[in-house]
Amino acid sequence: MRDLSDDLLDWYDVHARAMPWRVPPADKKAGVRPDAYAVWMSEIMLQQTTVAAVTAYFQRFITRWPTVADLAAAADADVMGEWAGLGYYARARNLLKCARAVVADHGGQFPADHAALLKLPGIGPYTAAAVSSIAFDLPFTVVDGNVERVMARLHDEHTPLPAAKPILTSQAEALTPNTRPGDYAQAVMDLGATICTPKSPACGICPWRDPCKARANGTAPDLPRKTPKKPKPIRHGTVYLAQRNDGAWLLETRPDRGLLGGMLGWPGSDWVDVATPRPTAPPFDAAWQRLNSEVRHTFTHFHLILDVMVATVGDITPPHGTFVPKAQFRPSDLPTVMRKAFDLTVL
Repeated sequence: MRDLSDDLLDWYDVHARAMPWRVPPADKKAGVRPDAYAVWMSEIMLQQTTVAAVTAYFQRFITRWPTVADLAAAADADVMGEWAGLGYYARARNLLKCARAVVADHGGQFPADHAALLKLPGIGPYTAAAVSSIAFDLPFTVVDGNVERVMARLHDEHTPLPAAKPILTSQAEALTPNTRPGDYAQAVMDLGATICTPKSPACGICPWRDPCKARANGTAPDLPRKTPKKPKPIRHGTVYLAQRNDGAWLLETRPDRGLLGGMLGWPGSDWVDVATPRPTAPPFDAAWQRLNSEVRHTFTHFHLILDVMVATVGDITPPHGTFVPKAQFRPSDLPTVMRKAFDLTVL
């Protein structure tokens, strides 16, 4: 007797999205095996980020560092620079730590073992399940936002998220097959991304149209329900952009811990909840001028507003940071919030 997973896999065999890290179902049936390195990298990049945003980054990383050993041997600054703009920078730091652990402890091969994957830096339950399932075809259930939405609608589950997570995970586990679990995991995510979308789901062409309880009850557009989020606080700070007479820019590497850890950035103040009337603590004495425009950026837990101070200086030795020659300075190496500050100076 056929079950829901069979119907979904049949749909996936025809409609699977093409992605540079994915082995198409036809190729997989022909014996092509997924590259665990590519699967792992894509999953780390895709955390809280879209496929459209990740694709170009993934292709650059794989081209520059085609194996986990290549990545493990890379300079931290090079990896952080390539990651700039992708956000959630702790992921980039963990990417390097994990690559080095795979080389040091597993001979440069990702272990085909769920428990061993969980012991690697930066790999939590979701990523371990994804790599186990997609790379090694082990029957582990992968639950992201797409899967939660599909399960909530399939079962007409009205418990709001995040309280509904264990319910939806249990429902997803019940449907995960022992045969082709990797393809099935990707199929559910594709279904949520292309058919069972947040708004205006295309129920008429869904392979799970008939068994879907929310479609039958007319509640699909309302699911999954979510507990209202609290308003994000606003923090304020100041950044100081100093350019030497020869065009070099003063940059510093931020501490490894915290937001933007290990990334290049401009010297600046702490980010505080209350705006101060005037910027304080410049990195050194100079004829600083405040730009009329300010940087506005949103992180996961707060909004940030930055005043931008600029100065042109002579041949000085700053107490912190390094002047990067104009020919070597790449704005693309900056995280997005720092790039916004730079862009204001060249408008």
